[in-house]
Amino acid sequence: MARMYSHKRGKSGSKKPPVKVVPRWVKLKKQDVINLVIDLAKQKYSSAMIGMILRDQYGIPDVKVLTGKTITQIMKENKLYPEFPEDLMNLFKKAVNLYAHLSTHKSDKHSKRGLECLESKIRRLLKYYKRKGRIPKDFKYDIEKIKLIIQK
Repeated sequence: MARMYSHKRGKSGSKKPPVKVVPRWVKLKKQDVINLVIDLAKQKYSSAMIGMILRDQYGIPDVKVLTGKTITQIMKENKLYPEFPEDLMNLFKKAVNLYAHLSTHKSDKHSKRGLECLESKIRRLLKYYKRKGRIPKDFKYDIEKIKLIIQK
């Protein structure tokens, strides 16, 4: 007999509170939070990392409730958002690491298949971002070019 799972099947991690109200314990004002985001972005932290730092070290559960803008919007307004979107950069890093692994372990068929699937996902995401105008239309996926982008 199959088990009955709750509605959270397959999901983990914390969930945002359903109520969109600034909690009483948050003492920072809107401008203080914006300045914190800008400072952390200047230190080359990703938007996800900035959110975790604000949550864990400053007790800010949701930047958007407090400021009316997301972390990414604040970064873009201050021209601190990276050239490539964060999700795409994470996939680029994963592909470079997998490519390096395959250069030393040539007969690893499972990782080879994983790289093919990952590159397919990257190409689909590139097509989407080109259509949205987030990356240049003439950008082509090439592992050597990606290595250089990640080193920046």
